[in-house]
Amino acid sequence: MLDLRRLRYFLTVAEELHFGRAALRLHLAQPPLTRQISALEAELGFRLFDRTSRTVALTAQGRHFLPYARAVLEQMDLAQAIAGKLAAGCAGQLALGYASSIALSDLFSQAIQAFAQRFPDVQLTLVEGASVSQWSQIVDGRIDIGMSRLPPPSEQSEIQALSLGDEPLVAAISSDSPLAARDRVTLAELSEYPLILFPADYGSGLNETIEQLYRRHGLPLRPGPSGRQITSIIALVAAGQGVALVPHCTQTLAKKGVSYRLLADPGATAPLLVLTRRQGRSLLVEAFMAVIDELQQL
Repeated sequence: MLDLRRLRYFLTVAEELHFGRAALRLHLAQPPLTRQISALEAELGFRLFDRTSRTVALTAQGRHFLPYARAVLEQMDLAQAIAGKLAAGCAGQLALGYASSIALSDLFSQAIQAFAQRFPDVQLTLVEGASVSQWSQIVDGRIDIGMSRLPPPSEQSEIQALSLGDEPLVAAISSDSPLAARDRVTLAELSEYPLILFPADYGSGLNETIEQLYRRHGLPLRPGPSGRQITSIIALVAAGQGVALVPHCTQTLAKKGVSYRLLADPGATAPLLVLTRRQGRSLLVEAFMAVIDELQQL
């Protein structure tokens, strides 16, 4: 295997074309530098320089070898830099899971933007999934962080949940519905319409929140069609297939044929949680959590 130190010596002499100046740059005496170059030439099996008492020039083989030697050293420098960043928690990979409705929140986009600016050498992977599915993915390491609407059950003691507060729910109504003429609507009024939710087997935290809300107010829930993404749910509302209760941030989906109305009922909110493993959190996870904390303080 080639000696990387000798490759650096060769590169320096090739740049200076003068052993004395190269030795000064390398903080070496000239005779040891000359010996190291000779040893490299012996290792390679060809001369790198034509040398006289007054001039130094690259041989044809030396000129051809130079870019390869430079590329090896550049890759080694890059590897050392990346290793340092990895050790400091400034590089690597981070998988972020998120529930469909959370992708529309300002906090979600702001956290990703701030983290990417601060850690440009981190490959951030986004994984959309229902709240329930995030629990197993966090435990087995498929995702590092989850942004969810549903806290894990007590038996999932490996998972730590941090509350980022509650987001108001709003009603998504077909624009030709009589309810669209109102500034605010009540849950009792909405209960007369089919309610569009995520599929029952999807594991949606938003579903759980809405079902609890209806039960708490003693109202019947008329199930309507279902959609696996928040965009699908809004599309079904636009098609006149029912109403939906969605987080306030969903109003950024300005879909033609859909009107959003505030709820008159108190306590109609959906939680926003950040989930991580309780033990063994990586430096990158800690860094992302610090970004979240900073944004929460604004």
